[in-house]
Amino acid sequence: MNIGAVIATLLFFLIITWLVIGSEQLKRYLLVDFLKGLGVTGRAFWRRKITQHYPDEGEELPISPRFKGALALRRYENGEERCIACKLCESICPALAITIEAEERADGARKTTRFDIDTFKCINCGLCEEACPVDSIVCTDEMHYSILQRGDNILAKDQLLMIGDMYEDRIQHNLREDNDG
Repeated sequence: MNIGAVIATLLFFLIITWLVIGSEQLKRYLLVDFLKGLGVTGRAFWRRKITQHYPDEGEELPISPRFKGALALRRYENGEERCIACKLCESICPALAITIEAEERADGARKTTRFDIDTFKCINCGLCEEACPVDSIVCTDEMHYSILQRGDNILAKDQLLMIGDMYEDRIQHNLREDNDG
């Protein structure tokens, strides 16, 4: 049997199949879409790769002023902590990650004696930031933080205030940018 007869027979069966079951069904049987996908993969396989290995290569990622990264507690300009122990952030937290204990000071103001955030529970939703009437608790734009040992996941009041002190300029910049935009 010669090659021409084989090709003619295959074409005859393809035409008969096309007439009987339709072109869409024939495409499914011949795996046309699968073969097109393999063609795309084959072409991309031989192209030069452009992947950057962040953070070792390339530039810093652009971050929105509304990005919700590490949590921090802020202070007033005079150095006094902003938190008035209203416990709104604790009550609105859907993950129950915030624990606050407060007492009344000699001047009658309430201040926190304990302000803990469990970073394992925290889902960085920002509801605590929205609920705070004095902008005490904020989400910074710091995304490069990690917990390396068990027990380090609980951020205490002094740690949160330290984070707030370190990022205060950036926090103010992001708040201004968010309010302007």
